[in-house]
Amino acid sequence: MEESQLLPNLFRTEYRKIVSVLCYLFGIENIEIAEDITSDTFLAATELWSVKGIPENPTAWLYTVAKNKTKNYLKRDTLFEQKIAVEVKHNANKSEEIEIDLSNKNIFDSQLAMIFTVCDPINSAEAQIALALNILCGFGIQEIADGFLTNKEVIYKRINRAKEKLKEANVKIEQPSNSEINNRLENVLTTLYLLFSEGYYSTSQNTILRKDVCAEAMRLTFLLIENPSTNLPPVNALLSLMCFHSSRFDARTNSDGETVLYQNQDETLWNQELIEKGTYFLGKASTGNTLTKYHLEAGIAYWHTQKEDSAQKWENILQLYNQLLILEYSPIAALNRTFALAKTNGKQTAIIEAEKLQLTDNHFYYSLLGNLYTDIDNKKALEHFEKALQLASSVSDKNIIKQNIGILKI
Repeated sequence: MEESQLLPNLFRTEYRKIVSVLCYLFGIENIEIAEDITSDTFLAATELWSVKGIPENPTAWLYTVAKNKTKNYLKRDTLFEQKIAVEVKHNANKSEEIEIDLSNKNIFDSQLAMIFTVCDPINSAEAQIALALNILCGFGIQEIADGFLTNKEVIYKRINRAKEKLKEANVKIEQPSNSEINNRLENVLTTLYLLFSEGYYSTSQNTILRKDVCAEAMRLTFLLIENPSTNLPPVNALLSLMCFHSSRFDARTNSDGETVLYQNQDETLWNQELIEKGTYFLGKASTGNTLTKYHLEAGIAYWHTQKEDSAQKWENILQLYNQLLILEYSPIAALNRTFALAKTNGKQTAIIEAEKLQLTDNHFYYSLLGNLYTDIDNKKALEHFEKALQLASSVSDKNIIKQNIGILKI
């Protein structure tokens, strides 16, 4: 790795680890102290490494400096030191130093505890996602704003409000008990699912940022799998779903950044290693008697990694959508189902089902109807595509709709 990229890369990978360990030690009410110490550590690296050169073991250097800065802070603030000493069950005697444990095990434990803290339902879903990107993933405010297609001020306020709510509720950063896992895992998985979706379905043109968001969602989900207490079928199903979707990431856009529809994707760009991993985790998810939306969506995503346009493929996808809608109805899932229905039962049947949905504020609804009516009633198809064009917001979506309109007008 080039020297110019080393520190930014270390910031992304190590900032979150150090912050998690210090938050785990200090408690959520002192999260800003943990962030300040960690930021000061990286500031010191920026200043010293440019003068003295990069140390032999940069990560170890960061950990040592973080430990020393923490100890110095504790010495400067006696009341804080005593409070932390009591909380971590150390004798508050000044001669006895509090250990700042940056071992792999404690980093893992700290990050796991932080996942359950950040995903506390006291905050809204979008606040949880912003907080997760910032604390658990090490994304800066500007990066998060770019991902959400908003400005820094909005994200800054959103994250600060989320932190304050956690403090006011006195949420504890601790290893989740089995009962807490049962009660809170569903919310954690929802947050990780939405976090992944934020990267995968974002209309942001920053492909690298979007990939990084997806990768972080996968990393956090894998942390749950590495812990025996949270290595459960729904977690494996969610990671399977993420692997299948990520496998087609590079095929979803062309060189101009425009969306490539599924039927036009170059399958040679699909990542076979991720497809194999997705299949592995889907197999691990198939134990026990729990069926979640993640199982069904992973099954649908699996069949989308099978390029052949067979009747069996689309029948399987249709049946999985049928189960998904019974388990957890959503208009978008119902809309997607009609595409599979067109493949299995023909366009006329799909049109009847699609028009029942009446998603008149959704450009995908009109785009689908435009596609279904093409070659059946091209005048109606054109009307639907023109409505879709009026509702679409992203340049990429508008370009696809314009292409369809152009074909019909030939």
